[in-house]
Amino acid sequence: MKTPTLLIALSLAFAASAASAQPVGSAADATARLQAAGYADVRDLEYDDDLWEAEVRHADGRWHDVALDPATGELMDDRGDRGLMTAGDVIARLQAAGFTEVRDLDLDDAVWEADARGSDGRRVELRINAHSGRVISEEIDD
Repeated sequence: MKTPTLLIALSLAFAASAASAQPVGSAADATARLQAAGYADVRDLEYDDDLWEAEVRHADGRWHDVALDPATGELMDDRGDRGLMTAGDVIARLQAAGFTEVRDLDLDDAVWEADARGSDGRRVELRINAHSGRVISEEIDD
């Protein structure tokens, strides 16, 4: 009977999803999350501009940068199997969210950075999840 196998698989998928939706509040939490994602070697971990950022050793043995969203624990890795949004997709997503004059887009690993004007008319600097298009941080641009 395949139903128990399917139920077990669904339960494990739900548990993994719930685990990745947990906040990452400390360097120890971030390191543990990265190791759980399969990166045995983690170095240069720092909290910068509302993200945990680190260098990790990928399965191919090479080092590269990844980021973790501290609010959700979501891993942003441009070498993973998840696609990255194009600049056009990011601009469309930001405009739909009320941002205007989106400019200076720059993709840094799996995080887009952009300057824009917020819905209140003030200039802002944005960091955007390159997988989902969600704005991770918004700072007033002086």
